[in-house]
Amino acid sequence: MKRYEMVREIFNSCSNNQMRDVLITEIQTDTVDPWVQKFLTGTEVRCEKHENPDGTILFDIDTDGIRQRITFTELTGYNPVSMNGAG
Repeated sequence: MKRYEMVREIFNSCSNNQMRDVLITEIQTDTVDPWVQKFLTGTEVRCEKHENPDGTILFDIDTDGIRQRITFTELTGYNPVSMNGAG
């Protein structure tokens, strides 16, 4: 099973506020598509998937006028035990 860093950006629709919410989660999965499905709620849903040459997977989502971008980056060579000096 692969490990990914999932970054979910929720863009603010207010023209005077350019800030966005950014949520970062580490997940373990064989396919990222089911993780995105739970964010595809609403009456008008648009989702575009892009796979970059570096392996990064991007989803640009619009649900009822709320824009989101979800980015999955595979974590390779990451071992939490060796990172904290234990073991």
